[in-house]
Amino acid sequence: MAVVTTVERLSEHVGQTVTLQGWIYARTSKGKLHFVQLRDGTGVVQCVLFAKNVSPELFEAVAGAGQESSLVLTGEVKADERAPGGFEIGVSEGRVLQAVDGYPITPKEHGTDFLLNHRHLWLRSRRQWAIMRLRDGIVTALRGFFDQRGFVCVDSPMFTPNACEGTSTLFSVDYFGDTAYLTQSGQLYAEASAMALGKVYCFGPTFRAEKSKTRRHLTEFWMLEPEVAFADLDDVMQLAEDMIVHVVGEVLRRRRTELEVLERDLSKLEAIQGPFPRITYDEAAKILADHPESEFVYGDDFGAPDETIISSHFDRPVLVHRYPAAVKAFYMKRDPEDETKALAVDLLGTEGVGELIGGSQREDDLDVLLGRIREHELPQEAFEWYLDLRRYGSVPHGGFGLGLERFVAWIAGVPHVREASPFPRMMTRLSP
Repeated sequence: MAVVTTVERLSEHVGQTVTLQGWIYARTSKGKLHFVQLRDGTGVVQCVLFAKNVSPELFEAVAGAGQESSLVLTGEVKADERAPGGFEIGVSEGRVLQAVDGYPITPKEHGTDFLLNHRHLWLRSRRQWAIMRLRDGIVTALRGFFDQRGFVCVDSPMFTPNACEGTSTLFSVDYFGDTAYLTQSGQLYAEASAMALGKVYCFGPTFRAEKSKTRRHLTEFWMLEPEVAFADLDDVMQLAEDMIVHVVGEVLRRRRTELEVLERDLSKLEAIQGPFPRITYDEAAKILADHPESEFVYGDDFGAPDETIISSHFDRPVLVHRYPAAVKAFYMKRDPEDETKALAVDLLGTEGVGELIGGSQREDDLDVLLGRIREHELPQEAFEWYLDLRRYGSVPHGGFGLGLERFVAWIAGVPHVREASPFPRMMTRLSP
């Protein structure tokens, strides 16, 4: 009896008869011969059906089966360097489960709106398949990195009673008569978890009601947020660097096939090695001041064009730290050597991707934090639990946030984050 296997494991079965279950990615026929490109979620393999080697019923059924027809095929695995993936199946038997006619996404150019309207089907294409498997590999590598370093995953709630990153980008929802908000960040709760467990991370969906239509923004995205007790800004920067280097290395090792499908320039990823350059906000501002096309005004936060200019000076990600406190969040600690600066850091990726990571050392002094909450006109009662972290055993601590989709898009080399999400949510898109 033939063993049921997958395309990615065919190398284990050369010379054996196996059964594959999947869909027709493409088919060409020449007289008494069918060439079927079968995809099964793990890869694509060419299956060859000779009329003399299979039943007339199977041969005719395949002849009438269009793109994305589902089928089961059994045959011998043959190594063939000319075939896609290096293997070919000489089919001896099988059956068509459903013959499809008129599949909407054909091998021709389709507009972006059309493809996004059919996202549930677009995911089956070779490029989208590669991106989703790459995303999975990145998530696995991220979790592995933190597991190896003794971090505990403690996820933060999706419903929150208050803002974390500012009230202008909140999605509000009715919560049994009260108003709740979809979380912008799990950080504040991660801080509480870190005070209990030392080193933690949360990893889940976050929501920003930004009216932005840029290629870098989604209204719903996944965020990974580590938080570490007894850590300063230098510790945060080193953790971010080590994480990026680890993940890129793992992806190159475990997802090279997918990167090749995407025609990714692997040399760009192979260059992602430590140490990363570290520059201050003032040093970055000097780069912008010397650039003829920059419209940057000192004291502002960096926009996307600014980040592109800064990162273009380096062949690997760059850590920019000590931003003006006025443009950063209330919970960020001030630099004791310059109270106008926050102990904040952004990691800017290569190839114009912009900010991949934003982090900081957190303010650990109760009185200072109380003053910041009043200064930002935030409701103190909503933050009493957060202030308790400074009342009972406060320690220096810090962390950062990594937006998964932007990170995936960067590693995949795709221009828009919408392709890095299985079902992207944007300002103008809520379906499918």
